[in-house]
Amino acid sequence: MPKFSANLSMLFTERDFLDRFDAAAAAGFKGVEYLGPYDHTPEEVAARLTKNGLSQVLFNVPSGNWAGGERGIAVLPDRVEEFRAGVDKAITYAKALGCPQVNCLAGITPAGVDAKTAEDVFVDNLKFAAERLDKAGIRLLIEPINTRDIPGFFLTNTRQALGILDRVGSENLYIQYDIYHMQIMEGDLARTIEANLPRIAHLQLADNPGRHEPGTGEINYPFLYDFIDRLGYSGWIGAEYKPRAGTEAGLGWFREFAGKGSAAA
Repeated sequence: MPKFSANLSMLFTERDFLDRFDAAAAAGFKGVEYLGPYDHTPEEVAARLTKNGLSQVLFNVPSGNWAGGERGIAVLPDRVEEFRAGVDKAITYAKALGCPQVNCLAGITPAGVDAKTAEDVFVDNLKFAAERLDKAGIRLLIEPINTRDIPGFFLTNTRQALGILDRVGSENLYIQYDIYHMQIMEGDLARTIEANLPRIAHLQLADNPGRHEPGTGEINYPFLYDFIDRLGYSGWIGAEYKPRAGTEAGLGWFREFAGKGSAAA
């Protein structure tokens, strides 16, 4: 059965960041992920992981000025050196936290930059990052995101992501498939996951509409859990959603699986 990691950028936000590790473990999660650990030292974050017996599942390469609206810098022609420095920073943290993979957000295509130029910059940056991370024993992922939540985001669907993987040509580049984002952009979830499972290294979930807990919207998550399990997917599924009424109050979906001895595996 699926194993779920708590995304601490969205869950348990009633607490300070480092205290969210304690809350996730108390709720029964065995893995955690988040946008980035960079506001804290590697030692501080590692201590919380060790204290709670948690696996660090995933975080992002530094993605620019998040508070200022940036959602990645990998397609920005004038930020290449910053991107590459961020890759090295991500490696430092990933090694310290025992994290096996990092995600690279493409970013919003800048005004005045055409799609071909943005793609060329993205591909060159990914070639650099995939090689650098491979030497460190860390997988690199890219994530298509819907343009309703992030207008102008460069990477928006599975087909485009596969084309980028082919252009980069690295065995160390995979897709992070977010079920919520791809329900909005393309649908056909089960078939797409099945067709591309060897190139998918991580899954994430939220329901649609609203990006809330599984079971609050149109996506048939019980079917998908069983389907993904039958496919033999052994990775994590990141719980990356906006709780409707507090994190603990919305964990019924998770407790159902934990009660079966599956979700906390």
